[in-house]
This record gives sequence, C-alpha cells and structure tokens, in this order.
Amino acid sequence: MKNQIGNKISAVFIVLNEEENLPRALGSIDWVDEIVVADTGSNDNSIEIARKYTTNVHSIEWKGFGDAYNQAMGFATKDWILFMHADEEMTPELKKEIIGTVNSKADMSAGYYIARLPNFLGYWLRHGDWYPSYEMRLFQRGKGRCNDRAIHQDVIIDGKKRHLKNHLLHYTDPTLDFYIDKMNRFTSLAAKELYEKGKKSAIWDLIIRPPVFFLKMFVSKRGFLDGIGGLIAAILSSNYVFVKYLKLRLLRQTKTEGDIAG
Repeated sequence: MKNQIGNKISAVFIVLNEEENLPRALGSIDWVDEIVVADTGSNDNSIEIARKYTTNVHSIEWKGFGDAYNQAMGFATKDWILFMHADEEMTPELKKEIIGTVNSKADMSAGYYIARLPNFLGYWLRHGDWYPSYEMRLFQRGKGRCNDRAIHQDVIIDGKKRHLKNHLLHYTDPTLDFYIDKMNRFTSLAAKELYEKGKKSAIWDLIIRPPVFFLKMFVSKRGFLDGIGGLIAAILSSNYVFVKYLKLRLLRQTKTEGDIAG
C-alpha cells in the first residue's frame, strides 16, 4: 500500500552487483512514492532487476561513497529521502513509523537516525557493538548532504535530528568469504583515512587494541547473549582492528621508505 496522504517519500539505493539482494530490498519498499536506483558499474543483472521495480534507474561514475550518495539524491523528487542499501529489508513496523513520522504535524525534525539489526553469517546479533547501529537514513529533501569520508560516511543534516524506534533488517555478511573480502577492502580504506589524518600505529596498538575491543564487544556490550554468533562477531571484529592498525603501520613504513629513497 502506497503512502497516499501527506508528504511523499523517495527511497534511494546505491547499487553495485547486488542481483542476489535487490529483490528482497526493493520488494520491501514498494509502498514508497518513488524508488531511485543509482548503479555504479554492475556487471551482473542488478540493473535489469531494478527496472522491474522502478523506471528511475541511473548509471553513475564511481568517485567514492559520498559523491555517489549525493548524485543519487539529485535524482529524487519527493518531499523526503529514505536511504537504503541493497542488503537491507524494510519491516512492517518501521514502515508504519516512517509514514507516521513524515506526516506528523507535531514533529518538525529534518532528519532521523534508523538502527539496523544485523544478520551475520546467519546469526541475528542483538547485542555487542553491532546493534543498534544508527545511521542517518530519513530526511527532508534539500536538508541533507553526504560527507566525503572513505568509509563510515554520514549524511549531514541542516536542522533538528531524532532517532526512530524501529530498525531495518541488515543482511550484512552471508558467508565468511564475503566478510573476509569486505574486511580487506574496508581495513585498507580505514588505514588510509587514519594515515591522512596523521595517525600512527605503535606496537601497543597491535597488542592492546584488538583484545580490548573483543572484551568491549563480547563482555561490556553483552555480545555473549548472542551465543556463538556473538562470539564469532567479536573475534572477527577484534581481528579487523588488528589488521587496520597493521595496515596503517605498513603504510607509514612504505611512505617513509619512499621519502628516504626519493
């Protein structure tokens, strides 16, 4: 059922080779007034699948997350923008809350943070450091613009911000191979970002940070309540921290050696 009263909503997706995820994501959002899909160079059937749900499909050049988000926003025409990822799924509870929120006369907020409930290797994680993971996803068109961070990009809102109560479902890592590949890419981006900020990686960052992060995620934030899934997530997340700081250390060494050779 469409949002037939009041303010209208544009759901916006950034897509790259998401043929496995798109039917679930787009099917869960068919009630919005407009669906925008910005494809950044897929070589699978993503574009063909997207066109089954919307005619508003665009091919854009990849210049980074922030630029892609801002380009995609430019194709939206409705009052509100709802950002979603292809590996996410709308729930009936969140749908109801969103429709009520954008048509509320009592709340004048410009943007809303939405939490995501992660499904990691088949396990739903309701504790630890991964949930709730809030991101700015719903905002008035013209009131938000994405920053240019390499990872963990965010939409900067001009106006009041609030949090919605319900969450998106996030099918974050279906297989271990998928996670390892993503971890390799993201740790490289994170290390580069730290390097550009002038950060260094001491030996203590490699020895202390990973176990501290494990204890924070598994014990302090009660990841143990998620059972084996919580344990696996905590172990792999601590490894992510180790790899990120190791890459930062190696990057600084490479740059230093290059400067000396030059």
